[in-house]
Amino acid sequence: MKAIDEPRNARSRRTRQALLDAARQLVETDGVQATTLAAVADRAGVSHRALYLHFPSRSELLAALVRSLGETESLAESLAAVWDAPDAPSALDEWARHIARAHPRILGLGRAVDHDRRTDPGAAQVWQEIMTRWNLGSRRLVEWLDRDRQLAEPWTVDTAADMIWAFLSWDFLERLIVDKDWSPDEFGEHFAVLLRRTFLPDAGA
Repeated sequence: MKAIDEPRNARSRRTRQALLDAARQLVETDGVQATTLAAVADRAGVSHRALYLHFPSRSELLAALVRSLGETESLAESLAAVWDAPDAPSALDEWARHIARAHPRILGLGRAVDHDRRTDPGAAQVWQEIMTRWNLGSRRLVEWLDRDRQLAEPWTVDTAADMIWAFLSWDFLERLIVDKDWSPDEFGEHFAVLLRRTFLPDAGA
């Protein structure tokens, strides 16, 4: 059965969104392992046949769920502010604000995927896609710093990109936003200071 790549009518679009919403609810409340196609169809109130028309496999459903976050949570719009910054140091600041704006919205999903990724192939696939995006974004940011001679010694592009990627850990975010009750604005402000003083030359002077 061939999947519907781009729903052309309003009813089909509503069905697809209902399935994605149901999948996200299940992932966040019950975990990735419990997010079966049958469970998603039942939660969405959609027939199993209709589900298979949109998502022939569980892996395709999970992948679509991750990609849909760019629109439903305005992640793409938030990230665009980083790459539209006038210079590399400003982009570093905007990166911190982007993480503060965007990542708390998807913390539940990220935590669920992280929990199940070693035992569930679907979760592992989603995890890998998220990590690939984080790696690409971190490297692009550091390459901009390096190109503009704004990367402090002794950092290299590789080591700085790895460190910025590591700062995106769900643990780092959760401990401050949830456990320490920081607001997203507080997190973004202090994360920007941390990034500047770590990666920009003479930033701490």
